[in-house]
Amino acid sequence: MNRSEFMKLAFGASAALFSTRSFGFNFRPASSYDGPFTLPPLPYAYGALEPSIDKMTMEIHHDKHHQGYVSNLNKAIDGTPMAKMSLDDIVMSVDNKTSMAVRNNAGGHWNHSFFWKIMGPNAGGVPTGALATAINKKYGSFDNFKEEFTKAATTRFGSGWAWLIKDGNSLDIISTPNQDNPMMALAEKKGTPIMGLDVWEHAYYLKYQNKRADYVKAAWDVFDWNNIGKNFS
Repeated sequence: MNRSEFMKLAFGASAALFSTRSFGFNFRPASSYDGPFTLPPLPYAYGALEPSIDKMTMEIHHDKHHQGYVSNLNKAIDGTPMAKMSLDDIVMSVDNKTSMAVRNNAGGHWNHSFFWKIMGPNAGGVPTGALATAINKKYGSFDNFKEEFTKAATTRFGSGWAWLIKDGNSLDIISTPNQDNPMMALAEKKGTPIMGLDVWEHAYYLKYQNKRADYVKAAWDVFDWNNIGKNFS
């Protein structure tokens, strides 16, 4: 048994524990905290993104981590005016006075719901149309854009997200910590998310261990430029 096989076996044996924690955030079953928000289904099979993202990672990431954000958001807003707000409105209202429970879990729910839809099987390649034109105008070429986005994803310290955002007619690449996103009132750089990449370890550790750069490289093969282009338009 080589080191890689050992790591996978060891990780699988502790998957139950790993799947209920996310580096500081403890998750509770959805049945404990029913509320206005529910877990959206994946738009493809768990194994559809292989070999870039493995089936077990997708199962844990979606069914445990994302479900945890949904459950804990429902708990955090229970009995408050936020229980009647849309997810977008909650996220956009997040400022430095917002409770960490709402900030982390509303962000986690929104970010992951967005993330699943900008990936897909038989994807990858390059953007076309208006998005391609905008990328070339801002960054000079798609390769330059990839380099800048990859840098944002690989250099984000700790856990967080890398984003391509639209601010008026301009594109920008940013990163945010934890489950923050550029729609939040507290965001240093605000904008509309066009694409994003989860760089929390739970998004890649089973397959890539501590090699985040390899995960980021592989993600380019599953980005769905058709859906990303719709976000731009």
